[in-house]
Amino acid sequence: MGITSFYFLCFFAVLLVVYYCIPRKFQWGFLLMGSVAYCLLAGQGALLLYPLVSVGACYAGARMLSGTPAEEDKRRRGILIVTILVNVGILFALKYVNFLVNTLNGAAALFGGPKELVSGVDFLAPLGVSFYTFSLLGYVIDVYYGLADAQKNFGKLALYGLYFPNLISGPILKYREHAEQFFASHDFDYRQVTQGLQRMIWGFFKKLVIAERLGVLVNTVYGDYASYPGAYIWVATGCYALQLYTDFSGCMDIVLGLSQSLGIALPENFQTPFFSKSVAEYWRRWHITLGVWMKDYVFYPLLRSKLFTNLNQSFKKKFGKKRGKQYATFTAMFVLWLTVGIWHGGDWKFVIGSGLLHWFYIVMEELLAPPFARLNARLHLDGEGRFLSGVRILRTFFLVCVGDLFFRAASLGDAFAMLGESARVWNPQILWDGSLLQLGLDGIETAVTVLSLLLLWAVSLRQRNRCGSPSRKSRFPSAGFYGTRSCLQLFFWDITDRGTVRRSLSIRDFRKSDSKDWKTVVN
Repeated sequence: MGITSFYFLCFFAVLLVVYYCIPRKFQWGFLLMGSVAYCLLAGQGALLLYPLVSVGACYAGARMLSGTPAEEDKRRRGILIVTILVNVGILFALKYVNFLVNTLNGAAALFGGPKELVSGVDFLAPLGVSFYTFSLLGYVIDVYYGLADAQKNFGKLALYGLYFPNLISGPILKYREHAEQFFASHDFDYRQVTQGLQRMIWGFFKKLVIAERLGVLVNTVYGDYASYPGAYIWVATGCYALQLYTDFSGCMDIVLGLSQSLGIALPENFQTPFFSKSVAEYWRRWHITLGVWMKDYVFYPLLRSKLFTNLNQSFKKKFGKKRGKQYATFTAMFVLWLTVGIWHGGDWKFVIGSGLLHWFYIVMEELLAPPFARLNARLHLDGEGRFLSGVRILRTFFLVCVGDLFFRAASLGDAFAMLGESARVWNPQILWDGSLLQLGLDGIETAVTVLSLLLLWAVSLRQRNRCGSPSRKSRFPSAGFYGTRSCLQLFFWDITDRGTVRRSLSIRDFRKSDSKDWKTVVN
């Protein structure tokens, strides 16, 4: 039962009506039942065992942590480690066993061993396994550090972990910031419900009108890239970057709009990422909740660990205070981005395309920033002027597209082969000679796609201009406001629901944490 299917809309309509008709004290229980029903209707009934085990492990772990005095540090640390291992173990078994098997087989073949040293195992993974695992792990870690109270009601924790819109594509939640609204009573608010429906319509537009059409072109080229070398590959890769954004952010618009209609405000996950002037800024705007989670629960604890404290001191002695601290940060970031890449999928193409390649980009941006600043000053160029800002935006988009090529390619080998094919042939004439119309979209479909992208650009531009810089902790109106009110003209009132943008995977953010909670409990 896909999120854009007719059956999903019927399911949501029935759930919404019943949700506001039943007594308010039963709403959270009804949402839990609805989440279980959604999994059953989606053919995930047997797979519910996995998230229930994760919820049970986190429930037991948090209760034991809350009942263990702070003085018993070793016991508390042991409980935390066991709880993490149970959840990570389930995630690894479901998503990464074959990744490890393929890596071992590849290494064995490289050194003259058998091609299949170890046989793989196929597991069926439940919906949103990466999303609910990270949300639940964050909950247990917060309980460990005293940032959140242990939930005494198993059913309420199960709702937090199994909330069905969240299983579709996130976002990744923080228990201490978002959980209580799941258990609160929500009165029917016509304005709020209609605003949520507007947000959902905008999401459907992005997924069905834009992403689906772009996918036809992308599949044509990536499915037979040898027949479409040179500029074809770069056009398809640029289209894939837009397809990925409209599909993912469109899904988030549906999820956030659906939740808003139920009185639940989920965190924003995107903020016009293609206006970014650097890769670091791009990751502050793209998949925001993943960046925040990785920053709070992976990077900061890692950087403050004994291992990296000693490494920092060693680098300072060898390279000086400034460079030593910088190199230690880069090393910790390598681990972070390796984790980000693995999170995206069990294949080396994800590790490189969504992880290590972006680590390299951000490191180079940091190292090259001073000499470029001096060059701009010598040439009397305004680094924040329109021309250079436009150049930086285009440069960032190109670098992101290279990573997306790895992400979309069938394999790591195909990704490198496509890069070779893109450089082998010089055929820019395809951009104007009509060749692009032979990639699955006729003239009308191409016109619809182009006009829809222009609409998306106009909406994003207006959103950016009204919200200001993403580097500030600002609040900004939802995309549904601009998409439906200004462009689709379905309703005639302003949307005032807003989400908070958090900093994410920037080196400067790593050095100057905006998380007071972690500064307090980890130091």
